[in-house]
Amino acid sequence: MSPPYLLLDIDGVLIPFPGADGSTPATHVRYDIVPTGRSADNPVTIWLNPAHGRLLMDVIRAGLVTPVWCTSWRQDAAALIGPLLDLPTWPYVDLPRPRITTSHPNGYLWKRDHVHTWLGDAPAVWIDDDFTSLDHDWAAERTIRGAATLLIQSDPRVGLQAEHLAEARAWARRLLAVRTAAPATPSETEAA
Repeated sequence: MSPPYLLLDIDGVLIPFPGADGSTPATHVRYDIVPTGRSADNPVTIWLNPAHGRLLMDVIRAGLVTPVWCTSWRQDAAALIGPLLDLPTWPYVDLPRPRITTSHPNGYLWKRDHVHTWLGDAPAVWIDDDFTSLDHDWAAERTIRGAATLLIQSDPRVGLQAEHLAEARAWARRLLAVRTAAPATPSETEAA
């Protein structure tokens, strides 16, 4: 029995969006990186919290989840972002490059249909900053159908917090306990 997936977004989760005044959390360090398709003379500035790598690895080393990048950064998540946080290489959901002008063209997160197909019936905890109530309804419906799903939403200006990972860990532990619970022994009536 495989552990549930931990689907992790980057923008608004690991990389917070600057405040109206351009500020970023004091916990984050500035990096200039060159994503696929950009030239070295046109880097992208990002801010990452060095503690996030350790916090993520604490959850992963517990064996409770299987990490997967779920971000528009695609392969650059593993090639550029992960190494800055001392994370090993993880797979990623190969999301398309949508030609949309909103995160919610159908009233829900644009990634959701692709994630739904990718997950199949696998359980997952998904951390993103951009869910709507329709996404939460989708997660509840998956859970009812037997594919346990937890959505954890970060504040895009603050990003991932230790309590988000504590919630993911507690959820994964409860799921593991349910999945590995010994079957009830038959009652005397059933045995007779």
